Amino acid sequence: MASQNQLPAQAAEVRQTADYHPSVWGDHFIKHLADDDETANRRKKEHEELKEEVRKLLVAPSNKHSEKLNLIDTILRLGIGYHFEGEIERVLEQVFNSYQDYHDEDEDLHTVALRFRLLRQQGYNVSCEVFNNFKDEKGNFEGRIMNDAKGLLSLYEASYLRVHGEDILDEALAFTKTHLKLMLPRLDSILGKLVGHALERPLYRDVQRHAHYHFISIYQQDEAHNPALLKLAKLDFNHLQKLYQKELNALSKWWLELDFKRKLPFARDRMVETYFWALGAFFEPQFATARCMLTKATALVSYEDDIYDAYGTIEELELFTETVKRWDTSAQGLPEYLRVFFDAVIGFVNDVKEHTAKEGRSYCEFFIKEAEKNQTQSHLAEARWLSDNYVPTLEEYRRNGVYSSTYPLLAAAAFCGLGELGSKEVFEWLLNDPKIMVASSDLARLIDDVIGHEFEQQRQHVASSVECYMKHNGASKQKAYEELNELIESDWKDLNEELLKQAAFPKQALAVFLNLARVMVVLYKDFDGYTEARTRTKDMLEALIVNPMPI
Repeated sequence: MASQNQLPAQAAEVRQTADYHPSVWGDHFIKHLADDDETANRRKKEHEELKEEVRKLLVAPSNKHSEKLNLIDTILRLGIGYHFEGEIERVLEQVFNSYQDYHDEDEDLHTVALRFRLLRQQGYNVSCEVFNNFKDEKGNFEGRIMNDAKGLLSLYEASYLRVHGEDILDEALAFTKTHLKLMLPRLDSILGKLVGHALERPLYRDVQRHAHYHFISIYQQDEAHNPALLKLAKLDFNHLQKLYQKELNALSKWWLELDFKRKLPFARDRMVETYFWALGAFFEPQFATARCMLTKATALVSYEDDIYDAYGTIEELELFTETVKRWDTSAQGLPEYLRVFFDAVIGFVNDVKEHTAKEGRSYCEFFIKEAEKNQTQSHLAEARWLSDNYVPTLEEYRRNGVYSSTYPLLAAAAFCGLGELGSKEVFEWLLNDPKIMVASSDLARLIDDVIGHEFEQQRQHVASSVECYMKHNGASKQKAYEELNELIESDWKDLNEELLKQAAFPKQALAVFLNLARVMVVLYKDFDGYTEARTRTKDMLEALIVNPMPI
């Protein structure tokens, strides 16, 4: 059995402590919390006045849907759309009701693609056949659009909302990506920056709050920008940033009280980074409780992952998994480090129980426990594979990976914080492994493997999907990457299909799976930005949580 004073080699390797501790960040947040009353009141008044000005723009009559579509797109990309959900929904409903009338061959590519994307994002299952208007008699995209950078960018962004069987959107993605890359060096600064960022991180697969931050920085450089929209976006960004600082300040105190850095020194200490997951799932102010519950759950599962992956013996893990399955709060027989961890898990579940009971949702306790039990069982399966030197088939690995990805548990934690949106029916649906959950979890697992497997295989570690595919198919590593990336794209199509089908469930509950997938794409772009948190991840956190927008 591993001792707390002598870390196993694999545990020492996996632990890479961030260069900032939660308490340091907490002090930084406190310094930024308060404006003087006069400034705060003035900004609040200005904020309300600007909201009314923008609302008037949305409800003003217009003979051109294209004007309203561009306005809505700008509002959403600036991060202020949540203030105008009703107005935006009414405009898009009108656009959808007349969608079949839009077959004008003279209509520009940008407008057609933007309308398609906005309607799909809103849950309207509109046809992609409209893009046939931009093909020639041979079925190829016409040469007339090859130099239309704005139109190509809009079609590129729209193609990421494709589902299975939409070959025209598969073709559109390849076509637009090729031509945008070719024209990028000669584009003007504003459009060039939008294209460059989109090629690096498509809008649909970006963490929303980070996309807002980036778009504000570009929009303010555009001489044609609307001053009211820009100022409202900046005021709102700073207002929400202060809310995030308060939340992280409270979460940091909770984390420091657990004292994991001293009691469980073998794992990654990443509480602040886990807040990025929560912020990626919900950026709006009304979801503060969901953010806090999701952050706590993510911080705990990160430690649990390292316990199963790099520290516990198979005997200890068997005992711990059985203890969780029985929910034996006495934790008899567990080694001290597992007692410490289980006590923290129990404390979190008790917090969920206390909060949700006040809302008349006592059922949440049962479902969060079930999610934890499923997760520990999946972690144990991987630990057994490692102990037995067994390499599962890719299918076997992926089935287990739905839960070892941790996303089912994170979704359950998020639902616990969603109030009436997290109904008993939603939890029961979640326990039945809905397709959208499987798709989000699988792509998260596969993305993690493709990016991080080489680092993990440097120490004793269960075979990842890469090794599983290579062994059972006699394939090269490059071939495994290609196959897994195809599976990831298939998962995205599954996810998109389910978002269009599940009309009976609250949109925000469904959006959890989309947004958690987006976080994975952003954090694991080119390297593991969760473990290696000192670089890009730290920069994003500082931009979104620490540094206010200059106004």
